[in-house]
Amino acid sequence: MTKNGIVCQRDGRHVYLDPKNAVSEGINFISHAHSDHLPSQNGGTILSSIETNKIANLRGFIMENFIDSMDDFSLINSGHILGAKGLLFDDVFYTGDICTRDRAFLKAAAIPKCKTLITECTFGLPEFIFPKINEIKIMVNEIISELYSKGKPVILLGYQLGKAQTISSLFGHWKPLYYHDSVKKMNDLHRKLGVSLEDGMGHTEAESAGLLDKKPWIMIAPMMSQKNQFIKHMKEKFDAVTIGFSGWAKSTRFAFGRRSDYSIPLSDHCDFNELVDLVNKTGAEKVYTIHGFVEEFALHLQKMGIDAQPLREQSLDDYI
Repeated sequence: MTKNGIVCQRDGRHVYLDPKNAVSEGINFISHAHSDHLPSQNGGTILSSIETNKIANLRGFIMENFIDSMDDFSLINSGHILGAKGLLFDDVFYTGDICTRDRAFLKAAAIPKCKTLITECTFGLPEFIFPKINEIKIMVNEIISELYSKGKPVILLGYQLGKAQTISSLFGHWKPLYYHDSVKKMNDLHRKLGVSLEDGMGHTEAESAGLLDKKPWIMIAPMMSQKNQFIKHMKEKFDAVTIGFSGWAKSTRFAFGRRSDYSIPLSDHCDFNELVDLVNKTGAEKVYTIHGFVEEFALHLQKMGIDAQPLREQSLDDYI
């Protein structure tokens, strides 16, 4: 691991895993198009899925020297968002961000066998056990139904890329349906890439046409706090109620996961039990933890008899 991220050597070449800056002398693997995984500049060969490339383009990053396949490197569905992949090479599996449960149009991650596993552990504490997707659907539909009976418009909040498309798929049957302008752009791209999502008008056009005055309605918007000007406006003018979707809502210790009128523990990541199951299914002899509760999750794996440690600078080079 270096200041630029995780780097492995293969046949004299450097393989950079979600580097902060794409490096000119190596192979740069980009697991998905969330901003914390996209490089800030080009360099060398960039390996990613076609969907990740197109979503990155929409978000303002043009991948130069882009390829979607390479001999002896396998891109593995990670189930996180559209186009998200893990990378398998030389008996090393790097998960990127990963989710092993089906969610709407997103299929659960594939879990390959490997000797060395580099896994995220965003929710690597036992308190993070998420409800089943059908339980979430029932819970949220009941909330929306009750609010609709009172004439209240409802804003469903989730990250513009990933969560917003999941909740669009799960709850897009409610009508009339509107989207925050930024979510509409992302959903339009998903439809072009073959994802079946309900179409809907952007919020600027809907408000200009006076449609938001005709309550109730559903709107899907990016995750925002109650202090955000857009949310304040929607509440003051239309008496809208917010439902936020975040894995952090599962814990009382993280207030940022409960910034809405209702908070639902829906995540694009594995929960704690799913992370443990992931490790077991790979059969890895060595596990490195990254992104999240790295110390705590590695310690839990050690107590299970698994050789695990947080990934630090140089630690990967000591093993492979």
